[in-house]
Amino acid sequence: MSPKAKVEERWFEVLDKELEKRTDDIINSIGEQNSQKVHLNKQLIGDIWEIWKRFNKINIHFAMEPHYNAFAQFEEFPYGAWDWRPSFNVASVNIVQLVDRTQEQGRTGDSLTLSYVPAKDDKIHLKVEFLYCEGEHYYKYSGWRRMFAKHTLYDKQMDKVNLDDLHAIFADIIAAWYESHLRRNREILLKHLKGSYKHMETFTQ
Repeated sequence: MSPKAKVEERWFEVLDKELEKRTDDIINSIGEQNSQKVHLNKQLIGDIWEIWKRFNKINIHFAMEPHYNAFAQFEEFPYGAWDWRPSFNVASVNIVQLVDRTQEQGRTGDSLTLSYVPAKDDKIHLKVEFLYCEGEHYYKYSGWRRMFAKHTLYDKQMDKVNLDDLHAIFADIIAAWYESHLRRNREILLKHLKGSYKHMETFTQ
C-alpha cells in the first residue's frame, strides 16, 4: 500500500470513529427523550380524559385528541376503569387537545392545547395554550375573517416540566371554563384568561 493510501485510510478511520460516537450519542439521547415523553404523555392524556369526563357529566361535549378510542380500552365507557391499548404508541403523540363543540355563544373551537415544540434553546418544550375565537371582522380585500386569540399558559423544557405547576394551571383554567358553562356565560372564561394570562397572540383565519 502506498504512503498516500495509508494516510487516506487513517483519515477515514478517525472520521468513522467520530461518526460512530455521534450515532451512539444521538440514539441514546433520542431513547432518553422518548422515555421522558412516554411518562409525560401518559400523565397528560390521563389528565385531559378526566376533564373530558367531568364536562360530559353536565352534558357539555368536547372533542379530544388523541381520541379515547385510540388510546383506551374500557371496562365500562366512559366512567369505568380503562387501560392503555397495547397498540397505542404513546411516544408518538405530539399534541394533546380538548376542544369545545358547544355551538352557543361562539364557543365552538375554544380549546386547551398541549404540544411539543422545538424552541430557541434547541430543546423540546411542552407548551400549553388556550385558543378561542373573538368574532369576525370585515377586511376590504379579503372579506370576513375570523379573529382568534391564543394565550400561552405554560412553556417549559420537556425534561423540566413540573407536574404540580401544570396541574395548578389546569385547575385554574378548568374551574373558569366549567363555571362559564354552568352559568351559560362565556365571558367568565374570557375575562379570566385575559386577566390571568397576559401573554397573548392574535391572528385571523
